[in-house]
Amino acid sequence: MRRDELLNAAEALLAEQGAPCLTLAAVAERAGVSKGGLLYHFNTKEALIKGLIERLVRDFDELVAAQDEPSYTRAYLAATFAAVRSGSLRRWAVATGAAGDPELLAPLREAMARWHREGLADEPDPMAARIVRLACEGLWEVATHDPGFYDEGQYEELYQRLCGLLPG
Repeated sequence: MRRDELLNAAEALLAEQGAPCLTLAAVAERAGVSKGGLLYHFNTKEALIKGLIERLVRDFDELVAAQDEPSYTRAYLAATFAAVRSGSLRRWAVATGAAGDPELLAPLREAMARWHREGLADEPDPMAARIVRLACEGLWEVATHDPGFYDEGQYEELYQRLCGLLPG
């Protein structure tokens, strides 16, 4: 069993039953492996949660890198809207909800700091870039808690308006 399959099982369990139901035994059962098989990859519940958060950060970094945009902020914006539209934000909600220990969120805090500093010196208008990045965070929050709040047309209008704040 691969790490990603175990992480998928943990995410599904979190999404369906919430953080109190996240146990190593429940994840192993959900993944169809022995508890020993799970322990080979994640020896504690905290290691499992840290693995979930690290994967979320890595996946978003890859999504940003995959955007064909002229600036980091435009790539960050496009990646955010791609994540919102695909529904992958639920992964963020369940993983961060499971991390009751602030230490477990350290990789996410480090990534957020990096995402909000990346490329600012290269932006024609660094303040506009900051505003757009903060708007992305607000969108993540709203879409995480109420995925149906905006329809596709509203997402497109929001995207275009945010793009309009950026020079070029």
